[in-house]
Amino acid sequence: MRFAQVIVDVSAYPVDRPFDYLIPEDWEELIDIGCRVKVPFGPRNVLGFVVGIVAESDVPVEKIKPISEILDLESILTEEMLSLAKWLKHQTICYEIDALQVMLPGALRAKYEKYAVLLGEVPQLPQMLQPYFEKAEKVNLAQFEKANLLKPLKRAVKDGLVNIENEVKQKGQVKQVRKVQIYSREQIEEVIGQMGKRAPKQLALMEWMQDHAGAIVLPEQIYEAVQVTSSVLNSVIEKGAATYIQEEVYRDPFTKEVVKTDFLQLTDEQDKALKKITEAIDEKRQETFLLHGITGSGKTEVYLQAIQRTIADGKEAIVLVPEISLTPQMTERFKSRFGDEVAVMHSGLSVGEKYDEWRKVQQGKVKVVVGARSAVFAPFKNLGLLILDEEHESTYKQEDSPRYHARDVAIWRGNYYNCPVILGSATPALESFARAKKGVYTLLTLSQRAKNQALPTVQIIDMREQLQAGNRSMFSEPLMEALRDRLDKKEQTVLFLNRRGYSSFVLCRDCGTTVQCPNCDISLTYHRYQEKLKCHYCGHDEYIPETCPECLSENIRYFGTGTQKVEEEIHKLFPEARVMRMDVDTTKQKGAHEKMLDAFGRGEADILLGTQMIAKGLDFPNITLVGVLSADTSLHLPDYRAAEKTFQLMTQVSGRAGRHNKLGEVYIQTYTPEHYAIQLSKDQHYTPFYEREMHARHIAGYPPYYYIAIIQVSHEDVMFAAEYAGRVAEYLRSNLSFNVSVIGPTTASIARLQNRYRYQCLIKYKVEPNLIPVLLQLIKLYRSEWIKKGIVLTVDLDPTMI
Repeated sequence: MRFAQVIVDVSAYPVDRPFDYLIPEDWEELIDIGCRVKVPFGPRNVLGFVVGIVAESDVPVEKIKPISEILDLESILTEEMLSLAKWLKHQTICYEIDALQVMLPGALRAKYEKYAVLLGEVPQLPQMLQPYFEKAEKVNLAQFEKANLLKPLKRAVKDGLVNIENEVKQKGQVKQVRKVQIYSREQIEEVIGQMGKRAPKQLALMEWMQDHAGAIVLPEQIYEAVQVTSSVLNSVIEKGAATYIQEEVYRDPFTKEVVKTDFLQLTDEQDKALKKITEAIDEKRQETFLLHGITGSGKTEVYLQAIQRTIADGKEAIVLVPEISLTPQMTERFKSRFGDEVAVMHSGLSVGEKYDEWRKVQQGKVKVVVGARSAVFAPFKNLGLLILDEEHESTYKQEDSPRYHARDVAIWRGNYYNCPVILGSATPALESFARAKKGVYTLLTLSQRAKNQALPTVQIIDMREQLQAGNRSMFSEPLMEALRDRLDKKEQTVLFLNRRGYSSFVLCRDCGTTVQCPNCDISLTYHRYQEKLKCHYCGHDEYIPETCPECLSENIRYFGTGTQKVEEEIHKLFPEARVMRMDVDTTKQKGAHEKMLDAFGRGEADILLGTQMIAKGLDFPNITLVGVLSADTSLHLPDYRAAEKTFQLMTQVSGRAGRHNKLGEVYIQTYTPEHYAIQLSKDQHYTPFYEREMHARHIAGYPPYYYIAIIQVSHEDVMFAAEYAGRVAEYLRSNLSFNVSVIGPTTASIARLQNRYRYQCLIKYKVEPNLIPVLLQLIKLYRSEWIKKGIVLTVDLDPTMI
């Protein structure tokens, strides 16, 4: 008798541990660690993950229920992933089931369907329910919901005539294609012998089949080769010359034709960096490299050659990129080197495509995965290299449970497989650079552009002077002249603005009221395309008021600038310019990023206008001008990382210009030109910026000198939220040591979101061995008592934003 230890798919505090289930004798050889099963849990069946198999249980045998169903005949989670889930549970303070689910594609996450099952006879049921059960004894509950029949159904359940059952379904299906399996020559000859000369088309088809005996072909290929219709093929199949079969195929999210490319000659700096990395690969040594290379210094070529070495060793590699918009360009570069060895994983794929890409990796059909944050969990079993490109990006941090950072997961997996991890960036996160300075990471530097091109010339334009000179436009005079010049020369321009929409808010000029979101404490953004005001946080939208909602004045105006407004302005100033706008609104459709970037690469637009998604990774030879319309958007956020983020953004955007033979120019428009983040990004001076910013962080007591954690409390009632946030602060102060400072509670920067009031406490510490135990006790208190009062408490041990 053997027992499976199962983590069940229920995110709740009392069940966050393995439960013992009996393995039926017939299934003992079928069930492995890492499989998914269905198990009875309370009154229903739920999905579970087998995390262990034991010969004895602490629970009396008569109380142990058997497993009801096996969902996988082969493990979908490796031993490594089960260990990783335990580490994530502790590291990010989350439920173990959440840590297990995050490693799987959406297709393998359970979908629960409820069914009403008939127990009695149809005539015994209430009249209105009878038609549903006449057709089938099992009916989906959604049908009764639609018809508003839940009350009579509940009475039928009480009377014991109907039972409600839960069924676990899988979202992803294997894609299959119908093909024709042609039988042997002998069988076909036999069929021809029985036929006589009556059907010339069928005979012609069978003669063709004799030449292709034993082959498996698509019906379309047969129609084309022999010029017959489907009815002729069906007749031949009925007579026994061939049969239809279903063959599994993979959906391919990458449909572009790729030209094979060869490895490039490395510069001395690239060669030196690659040698250090290959030494670690050869010696099977875990080492974290920080590849600090200016924009255009050829970091990608170093990645490609390091991966080549990894594959030659018979191992696999994972490459992470921060934005979906970068994935098509990156994938193309990797596919051109490694062909079908590459799989793609990011949130822009359909459920089926994600499932297929995941299975390619799991079945060992590919050697390289390129993808966004979640690709760090790709189920390779023999990893040899992990790469995070643009490692400073905040998108590598997951904002909901489990709140992991892809960098930490990559380093954990690197330790597990004894393989190197490369963190690449022109503007590394301060924490990473500080670790490299301390020797925790190995610093590799690329200080020259790969083709020795000059860095673009950067001009900082003081918009205050433009305003005094009477220029009220969003374009400064020098930027307008540069744009005109590029249009004449048929060269391309990238314009960057970190705001989508038309204007950032709508304001009444008489009483000063701004139109706010009813669910969040944030002003609504005007979107010209739909003539609506939208909330970018909860999705609420409404039509623009004709009069002020407060004082009924008609003097209501739009303020601030969004990408739609800039697009309109460009059309006024340069009617002949072809503009392509790239933001969340224009890239909603699947594959939109790829189509737009391809079109821009082919020269179908003169100006690419966009938000953050165009700031990094783009590499087009004809871009010679980059304009940053407002450098202050990210500079004045209430966040200790504001200067760092601005410096990174300015440097990354500037790096899009002059990457090939033509010289590049960059114009940065700002109202605070004297700020060091803007001044130092002009010449891509990272080290002076690092020293200046580290000094500011040291004085203020922020990372990397201190660790910080944020605990947020929210409730629909503002008094409740404030009271429980106060309890949190009190609990922390009385249980943590004096070296820890607890700041707050204060309201969050957006005090109300989706109708919930939010308060937060900030914890600053250098070394606090008690922190995790104290937080676990606090969460235990919250999960057993406070949660019943509607409180939501979240803990983030490494917040990317405050």
